[in-house]
Amino acid sequence: MSYLRAFSIILICLFLGKSSQSLLGLPIPGSIIGMLLLFGLLSAGLIRANWVQSGCHILIRYMALLFVPVGVGLMDHLSLISANSLPILLSTIGSSLVVFLVIGVAAHHKEK
Repeated sequence: MSYLRAFSIILICLFLGKSSQSLLGLPIPGSIIGMLLLFGLLSAGLIRANWVQSGCHILIRYMALLFVPVGVGLMDHLSLISANSLPILLSTIGSSLVVFLVIGVAAHHKEK
């Protein structure tokens, strides 16, 4: 019964996030909005953590299987990825450097 409750809460938050994203036309994915909604409900104490804990443990346990469709999609579009490998590589390196710089500056200011 706890699995049913956990998955129901998670799916309701997901569907509310996707619905609000499509209705409002937000540039943020609906799944992210749903996750933020679930976080807000947990933080506010409207939903207790043990209500969703069993469902979250199952999703985390089988998370590797959830990446199989992504891997198949990458293999299906390998020619497109290889044709754009330089921009992908440069944007990956550039964004990593920006993250390292921001974390370094934030840690420096926190130490003061």
